Amino acid sequence: MGKIIFYEERNFQGRSYECMSDCPDMSSYLSRCQSCRVESGCFMVYDRSNFMGNQFFMRRGEYSDYTRMGMTDSIRSCRMVPMHRGQFRMKIYERENFGGQSMELMDDCDSIMDRYRMSDCQSCNVMDGHWLMYEQPHFRGRMMYMRPGEYRSFREMGMSNMRFMSMKRITDMCM
Repeated sequence: MGKIIFYEERNFQGRSYECMSDCPDMSSYLSRCQSCRVESGCFMVYDRSNFMGNQFFMRRGEYSDYTRMGMTDSIRSCRMVPMHRGQFRMKIYERENFGGQSMELMDDCDSIMDRYRMSDCQSCNVMDGHWLMYEQPHFRGRMMYMRPGEYRSFREMGMSNMRFMSMKRITDMCM
């Protein structure tokens, strides 16, 4: 079970809100959120409500100031990332609706261009495990959390200006 504590101000100051599950809208608990402490587990935090906007992966630790992480505003929603202890499998596709070249991943991929000669990834099917997809090679840039399921169009999910170039498994590093 995960536990994260959000604070209205930087450096863990101001009112706080303790969370141990998904929270689609934090505005009813805090007027803003500018720091947090992850006591256990892993979480994705979002700068818009309903798990929208820029996403950041948080593992156990202290985050005293979101602006240092590149987040421009406060956290508005969060999602707990469940631990997965089995195999990891994800099939990525060059085009929307599972079209074009495809490759199956079972391990981290630091560059789809270098490994598979794919210049773009616009849809995927996550069969096993939880993954982070990054817009730049070597796990850099903005990211998106992927749970098991079919993702036919990243553009329709609000990621129209992002190209995913690297993928990483979320393993038991959160414990």
